[in-house]
Amino acid sequence: MIRTALWAVLTAGFLATLTAPAAEADKKTAEPGVETKPAAKKKVKPTETATSSLNEKGWEKLFDGKTLYGWKEAEFVGHNEVKVEDGKILMLVGDDITGITYTNEVLRMNYEVYLEAARIDGSDFFCALTFPVGKDPCSLIVGGWGGGLVGLSSLDGSDASQNETTSYRSFETGKWYHIRLRVTSGQIEAWIEDDKVVDVKTTGRTISIRIEVERSRPFGIATYRTTGAIRDIRWRELPPPVGKPEIQDKK
Repeated sequence: MIRTALWAVLTAGFLATLTAPAAEADKKTAEPGVETKPAAKKKVKPTETATSSLNEKGWEKLFDGKTLYGWKEAEFVGHNEVKVEDGKILMLVGDDITGITYTNEVLRMNYEVYLEAARIDGSDFFCALTFPVGKDPCSLIVGGWGGGLVGLSSLDGSDASQNETTSYRSFETGKWYHIRLRVTSGQIEAWIEDDKVVDVKTTGRTISIRIEVERSRPFGIATYRTTGAIRDIRWRELPPPVGKPEIQDKK
């Protein structure tokens, strides 16, 4: 009996030595007034950005950096001068819209557009990129409605300020922004720098533009009461998305 009691005491003492460090650690963790910082999350770079596909094949440049060859000034009421200067197209602030329209045959489905744009002066959109979605036109608005709005005009009659593509960001005057647009069967996507700013399904939707940019059709770029600059405009044709029928659209 004495031997059994002694064994119980020894066992209890041994278990106490094993649990003491853990208890002490728990005590330190729970000590009031001491904050433990969570481990910093590593920022994951997105797989697709505005520039991520530029090294791939198929890109065709649409601006030679010297002239408006392939483009014309859009005859908006109250438009200002468009000129080429230092490798960029300058669209001077108008009353209201100044812009350019592409004069050659355009891609209408399964393609990407890339360009760089900057707001030089003013506080409204410095890049309204009007583009075909099959036989219908649409516009990607960059920097509109007071300077920070991004979105598509229009989806089911709702413009860039009123549909699910609406977002806001800060645009610095004089800074160049990389912009990429992708149009495929049933989808429109767009990126500005590292951010995907548009990702919308278009099947069954009504695609259109605001009447103010009608002179940008079928493919053009415009500014609103703002001086904007454009450079390095290019596009490329894409294969139809896997699993989706190729849409034959009117030219």
